[in-house]
This record gives sequence, structure tokens and C-alpha cells, in this order.
Amino acid sequence: MATALGYVASSSASGLATGRTKTIGVLAPFVSRWFFSKAIEGADRELHARQYNLSLFNLGGHGSHRERLFSKTMVYKQIDALLVLCMALTRDELEHLQKIDIPLVVVGGHVEECAYIGIDDYAAASTAVKHLIELGHRDIALLHGDDETDLNFDVPRVRILAFQDVMSAAGLEVRPEWDEWGDFTVRSGQEAFRRLWAQPGAKPTAIFCASDEMAMGVIFEANRVGVRVPEELSVIGIDDHDFSDAIGLTTVGQRPDEQAELGTKMLLDELLGITGSVRSSVAPHRLIVRRTTAPPRSS
Repeated sequence: MATALGYVASSSASGLATGRTKTIGVLAPFVSRWFFSKAIEGADRELHARQYNLSLFNLGGHGSHRERLFSKTMVYKQIDALLVLCMALTRDELEHLQKIDIPLVVVGGHVEECAYIGIDDYAAASTAVKHLIELGHRDIALLHGDDETDLNFDVPRVRILAFQDVMSAAGLEVRPEWDEWGDFTVRSGQEAFRRLWAQPGAKPTAIFCASDEMAMGVIFEANRVGVRVPEELSVIGIDDHDFSDAIGLTTVGQRPDEQAELGTKMLLDELLGITGSVRSSVAPHRLIVRRTTAPPRSS
């Protein structure tokens, strides 16, 4: 009879009976940048297959909404579990989540006291820098990520440390004037290249960029001013962005969609009562050599 009348069960009403909302929260500092959009895509793919809903909490690049999210939205049981993308959690936030006792996993970087899924960022950055050194580069600049936010994200720091360690182990100088920063966007890569090339004196023969989007910005700006890549400047990134193949960018690739899909599967399995489903996991990365790296001309 209900079917004949076109009745559809209310998810909120069924939630009253089961204590579940059939909704997983995804907390992201941005949604427009490649890593986050791909991760959301992967999470949604798994949720759709398991007939769950996705509730997106977008901080928009700053943390001003965080207190309300953790003290109101999540505490009032509007979600069954939480997937956090590339950001650390404060002590107060962790305590809020412990009070409501929902499964939690972080995707994209190491977070203390939380299960997390992501590549080994130290190893990935080391792979990129070693590739440049093996080609014969000795004068290597660093373009690292440094978001001016309160997201407490440790991936930029780890990639900087890897660059410094690999350079030191190879007996190469880390020149402070060749240390540039960006916010993981193409525009910040362009701006970093302009600052670097405006400096007097010798120029680097290669740049390690902590993300593909910043690497693309470097390449675009180098082309604009007539610096040939890779003949005069080799460029390598991290990610394997959707546009990297078309540009010919050498990179260390990762799959944020697969990381988020795995994290979502863990959360859903935990909700099904499969204890121990949520656990830390190291995702794979691989060097992908394309057209933007080559031996320096002096070699």
C-alpha cells in the first residue's frame, strides 16, 4: 500500500530508530584545490555505493567556522562518522569527537592521536629531490607550501625537511635566497618564480616544488619570460595533477581519491561493527618522469 502511494521512508525518521543518520561528514579546508576535490570525489564514490550521504564542511581556507562545527553540528549527531582532509585537530576538537564517539580518519597527512591515510611525504619529497640530483643538478631551489592559515597542517614542514636532508646528504648547499614559498596554487608558483628570478646573481638549474599546481605556475611564468624548461630550468612537483600529463610535468604521483575512498570504506565498515576497521595506512607514491626535467646544460 505504501509503495502504491509513492511513500518514501524518511531518513531522519529511520535515524531516530537506529541512532544513525546515514551521513558521513567530510571536513575540508578548501574544496576548489585539486587534492581536496579529488578526495571528495573518492569519498562520494564509496558513499554512493554504500547508500550513504555526504555532508561537506568547508572551512574556506580559514578556521573561523571550526568551533561551531565541532561544538554544535557534530555534537548534535548530524553525522555518523567524520573524514578530515589535510588538517590537524586541536585538543578541544578531539575531545568533542570523543564525547560523541564517532569514527574518525584523516586523509592526506599525519595527525597525532588519529588514524590517518596518506603518502609518506618525507619519502615522496626525497624521491623528487634525488631525481634532480641524479640528473646532475647541484643548484636546486625549493618552492615549499606555507598556508597562512590556522589549519596546523604538517605536510609542508615534512617536505621542507626532506629537501634539506637530501641536499645535505649529497653535500649540496641549501641556499636561503633560493627558498621560496607558496600556497599550493598556480598563482603562487608564478609569484615565487618572479621573486626568485628577480634576485641578482646566479640562478638555480632546477626547482623542487611541493605541489604540481605551484610547479605549473613556475613553468607558465618561466615560459612567459623566455626561460626554457627543461633546457635552462628543470621543474618537478608532487601530486600528478589531472593537467600534469598534458603539460609534461615530471612529478611524484599520488591518488587522493583512492586515499579518501579507502578512508570512507574504513569508516563505514566500523559503523557496521567491524571493530578495528579504522587504522592508519601509508598510500603509494611513484616517480613519473616526463618532459620538465633533464640534466643541466653544464653536464
